[in-house]
Amino acid sequence: MSIVEPKVVAIIPARYQSNRFEGKPLALIQGKPMIQHVVERAWRVPMLSQVVVATDDERIAKAVEGFGGSWVMTRRDHTTGTDRLAEAAERIGIADQDVVVNIQGDQPLFPPTIVEQVAGPLIADPSLPMATLIYRIVRPEEIADPNHVKTVFDCHGNALYFSRSPIPFQRDPGEPQQPTYYKHLGFYAYRKGFLLAFVGLPEGQWERFEKLEQLRALEFGYTIRVVLTSHDSVEVDTPNDLLRVEQLLLTQAA
Repeated sequence: MSIVEPKVVAIIPARYQSNRFEGKPLALIQGKPMIQHVVERAWRVPMLSQVVVATDDERIAKAVEGFGGSWVMTRRDHTTGTDRLAEAAERIGIADQDVVVNIQGDQPLFPPTIVEQVAGPLIADPSLPMATLIYRIVRPEEIADPNHVKTVFDCHGNALYFSRSPIPFQRDPGEPQQPTYYKHLGFYAYRKGFLLAFVGLPEGQWERFEKLEQLRALEFGYTIRVVLTSHDSVEVDTPNDLLRVEQLLLTQAA
C-alpha cells in the first residue's frame, strides 16, 4: 500500500480589531499592506501547496483579493488565533494527516526557509502532532522580558515547558558556566486532525496562568517538537515597529 505524502498548507490568521494596533494587517509597508508582504513571502516556499489568509473582516478580505491572494472568512468571536486557524483548516477541506503551518500575520520579514524547518518534523514523522520554532537568545535583555517566551526541552528535542519567566533558573549566579536560554518563535506546524482536537480541549491550568496556549498541549500529554532555527523574527506590535521593518527592508534591498 502506497503512503500518501501529506500536503503542507499555510494559514495566516489576520483579524482587524486589536487592542494595541487596530487594522494592523492593512498597515502600509513600502506602499503595500503588511498582510501582502506576509503572503508574498509564503508564496516563495516550494513545499506549500496552498496559502490562505483567515480573517474576520471584509476589509482584509478585499485587500487580499486585490493582490491575488486567497482568503477564508471566519467567525469574529474566536478568543485565540488557534481557534481561527482550526476553523479555516476545516473550511478549506484538507485531510486530517495534512500539515497546517500557522504563519503570523504580523511578521512581514520572516525568512521563507523557516516554514520548511517547522513543517519538516511532521513530514518525517507521521506520529508527531505539532512542532514549533525556537531561537537561541543573544540579547540579554530578552531573558527576563515576559514578552519573550522561554522554553526548555529534552534530549530528543521535545518541549518540556514554556514560560514567560527565565527558564532554567540559575540558582548560583557565581557558577562559571551560564545557562543557554531559548525563546519561542510564534511559528507552528500542526497535523490537521490534532489541530481540531487541540481547540476542543479545555483550557489548561498552566496555560491560564502563563497565557500560553501551547502549554495546553503539554498538559494534556501531547508532544511538541521544537526546532532550533538561526533566524530570529521581527514582529509588528505597534505603529512604531513599522519604521523598524521599513529600515530592515531598505537594508535587505541595498
